[in-house]
Amino acid sequence: MALATKNNQLLDADFMSQLDRLDIVSRKIFAGKMKGERRSKRKGQSVEFADYRNYVMGDDLRFLDWNIFARLERLFVKLFFEEEDLHVNVLIDCSRSMDFGDPGKALYARRVAAAIAYIGLVNYNRVTLTAFSDRYGPEMAGIRGRRLIHQVLGFLGDLDAEGTGNMTGACKQFAIRHPQRGVCIVLSDFMDKTGYEAGLRYLIGRKYDLYVIQLLSPEEIEPTLTGDLKLLDVEDDDTAEITVSRALLNRYKQTLRAYCGGLRDFCTKRGAVYMFTSTAVPFDQLVLTYLRQRGLLK
Repeated sequence: MALATKNNQLLDADFMSQLDRLDIVSRKIFAGKMKGERRSKRKGQSVEFADYRNYVMGDDLRFLDWNIFARLERLFVKLFFEEEDLHVNVLIDCSRSMDFGDPGKALYARRVAAAIAYIGLVNYNRVTLTAFSDRYGPEMAGIRGRRLIHQVLGFLGDLDAEGTGNMTGACKQFAIRHPQRGVCIVLSDFMDKTGYEAGLRYLIGRKYDLYVIQLLSPEEIEPTLTGDLKLLDVEDDDTAEITVSRALLNRYKQTLRAYCGGLRDFCTKRGAVYMFTSTAVPFDQLVLTYLRQRGLLK
């Protein structure tokens, strides 16, 4: 598949023009040292004034407030909030279970990741994209600037859904490699036999501004299977022979709701934002509406 075709499959020009108006928000306050000078990371944007302090020998004279000196005959230095790069991290589940559904979960996750990465790049944030399954990576780490969007789209377009899930190992590796505080978005179906709790605890322990987005296909939410079936686990080839009845479908739906509710409660109790979506929801609606309502974008 040509690169241009892959890129258009993820983001088109009209949608990117809508993303240009958005920015990523961190709900958490970064370590806020104040200093006399801080250049803005965006052209035309002013530096935010914070406070004054008394002048001491050796301070930069450029930041003396001469207006106050004229009134009070005392020297004060102007202080400004020190901006830090906002690190935007997106973890993308590429295990084989993501290669399911219509629309497919893997493509949906890559499109959401592409949109978030694009917003981060045009706002000059530090963007890291990490794929995981039973192994860690591939990864694009610490990139910044709009000019890199085509590399990002090529990277995401080349990701394949393969291997089994190992969220615990992936999150542990990510937390070790990326200690900087920032926004962290996890895109996954969370159908991992090893569980999600230990993995998410590694991310929560790093005090990331954590967003957990669970993606399921319509077929998983409302299955239409009937009769005698032999089910095959696409990740580890486990099989099960079942007879699908209305009672069994109802039990399945109750179990799925309980599982998703448990993930939601786990996240909420620990300060993470949980979101659930069907891949039947247009991904642009998820980005432009739901991610703004939940505070990730503005």
